[in-house]
Amino acid sequence: MGIFSRNKERDELVAVFHIGSSSICGSLFYMRSSGVPKIVFSFREAISIQKKIDTEHFLAQTIKALDKVASKIATSQFGAPERMFCVLSSPWYISQNRIIKMEKNTPFIFNAKLADSLIEKEIKLFEDEHLSKYIEIGQKVRPIELKNIKTVLNGYEVLDPCDQKAKEVEMTLFISMSGEEILSKIEDVVFKHFHTREIKFSSFVIASFTVVRDMYLHQEDFLLVDIGGEITDISMVKKNLIHASVSYPMGHNYIVRHMAESMSSSLAEAKSLFSLYKDGHSDEKTNQKLSSIIDNLKNEWLKNFQSSLANLSNDISIPATIFITIDSDYSDFFAEIIKTEQFNQYTLTESKFQIIFLNAEVLHGVSLFENTTIRDTFLIIDAVYINRFLK
Repeated sequence: MGIFSRNKERDELVAVFHIGSSSICGSLFYMRSSGVPKIVFSFREAISIQKKIDTEHFLAQTIKALDKVASKIATSQFGAPERMFCVLSSPWYISQNRIIKMEKNTPFIFNAKLADSLIEKEIKLFEDEHLSKYIEIGQKVRPIELKNIKTVLNGYEVLDPCDQKAKEVEMTLFISMSGEEILSKIEDVVFKHFHTREIKFSSFVIASFTVVRDMYLHQEDFLLVDIGGEITDISMVKKNLIHASVSYPMGHNYIVRHMAESMSSSLAEAKSLFSLYKDGHSDEKTNQKLSSIIDNLKNEWLKNFQSSLANLSNDISIPATIFITIDSDYSDFFAEIIKTEQFNQYTLTESKFQIIFLNAEVLHGVSLFENTTIRDTFLIIDAVYINRFLK
């Protein structure tokens, strides 16, 4: 299971940074052989919302927030971490499942050398397919993650396929890559505060998938939805494999940005009004003013969500169980949207949706905490995922 594997008999203090589209968070935690990490310090810094997204400014603000988080971790009372990890959310990576098939008329030995050659060719194909998108904007890319999710020999899944005879091989790989610019800037910040450039990168989709799969062993089919500041990601899992993923550029910042535009107000004013409205603290006059604007934005978000599900389905039924990650401040607001009758009766679903927000309450017990350390959903998932590879 790849990049994080390492045997340890003692607890090991490590740092993880979670790079999102609306905030950066980071933590120190002990990787523990018991399988339950202990988070001893965490910190989150918001990325300033822009009226109109400018890529260079967005990246600069992201790195600025990361610098503050890294400084807080470096000066905490717990000492220097032994290893560094970084988990990327959208839009900072792209990923894809790739299926490699090989068939011969006569039996052959499936060994590590053959597997490596097949994987190397598939990574090259993946890079070639996506490279043009980055070349157009003058960027280089770097593969950050490769997971062999499943290997099938002669039609049967095999946990240890090396040195076995077969006539047919099918390997399911999960590959992700990121732009060289963002990765290099992250490494520069880490070096500034921790004097190392050794960072293991991963994608949030594989982290959340792994944690959900391990927590809900009976649930082979489900949707993973990550509602970030700028992007909503949807991944469909079938038979414990990420079948397909889709994204659309509408997160919770979309609501604030378009409120400001509709009311000709500043982003700060719109954000404050939105906060009062969703928490039920705005007065009647403000409610009347905002209701039609916000209802239209809700419908627009829902319309894009349903369109994305249609693109995902490809004549395959949509799983009824949905696991959602989102900043806790916005969970109730989006719960109201996705629990509407219009959403529940979506024609491609297996049955009415069961919606589970992956929050600190749902994740209770999968990690331990030092005293008053903030229970951050994303950092809990990241820590549990990383700790899984200690074994």
